Amino acid sequence: MPTLAKVLLAVEELWPESLAEGWDAVGLVTGHPAQEVTKVLFAVDPVLEVIEEAVTWGADLLITHHPLLLRGVHSVAANTPKGRAVHRLIESGTALLTVHTNGDSAVGGVSDVLADALGLENVEPLTKAENGLPEEGIGRVGELPEVTSLADFAGTLFGILPTVAGGVRVSGDRDGLVRRVALCGGAGDSLFESVRAAGADVYVTGDLRHHPASEARESSPDGRPYLIDVSHFASEWLWLPAAAQALDNVLHDQGHNVDIRVSTVNTDPWDFILTPGEG
Repeated sequence: MPTLAKVLLAVEELWPESLAEGWDAVGLVTGHPAQEVTKVLFAVDPVLEVIEEAVTWGADLLITHHPLLLRGVHSVAANTPKGRAVHRLIESGTALLTVHTNGDSAVGGVSDVLADALGLENVEPLTKAENGLPEEGIGRVGELPEVTSLADFAGTLFGILPTVAGGVRVSGDRDGLVRRVALCGGAGDSLFESVRAAGADVYVTGDLRHHPASEARESSPDGRPYLIDVSHFASEWLWLPAAAQALDNVLHDQGHNVDIRVSTVNTDPWDFILTPGEG
């Protein structure tokens, strides 16, 4: 069985820490480099329910997209959720590794997987990575094989994402024609300038806030880019099976046999939604 240190080298090969944004916190959070790794669980969020899933299964390593400790803390006492998470991980011997914006930016990362699922062609980064290859960076932009209506495109997107309460929200003419698509898994409302520069007909991302979305609509004379707001969790979950397979391939090539699976816990924070006509 490989040690955690060897798994970290494989992870670095796939999702180099040098690709992480300056504000991000990626890498090993808990775990001893010398411990053996026989089981790895991938998840979006390092919440307590996911940690319990990892411990119950006997995972030696939990790899999550989102950081547990993104901002500075002064205590990990077990009277807070994050403190309890740290204690549970250490007491159970479960290592935690974060692959966040380095997983967004890398080839085969979060936005690449979403672009592939949508069948985009001629894909390139929406914003290029400072320390990466030309094809690495945050977000992606590409073209659909054929022109389609905004409503049909939104329906296709809805069909490939995991089911969550919030569904898919669309801003724009449902009969409007789209072909050039910009997207960013997770929260991407800071990238509107790059989206407009890319000449996208539609922009897909999560956590679109009221004011950036409103300003984007008002600043576009022809209504483009149309906006599609998806679940932050759902847009990033698609990466998990691909990431698990990629890590398995690298470890297998190195002669290691590790059991790798994807978490079954839905960590989208919303449970249900009311729409007009429902109560």
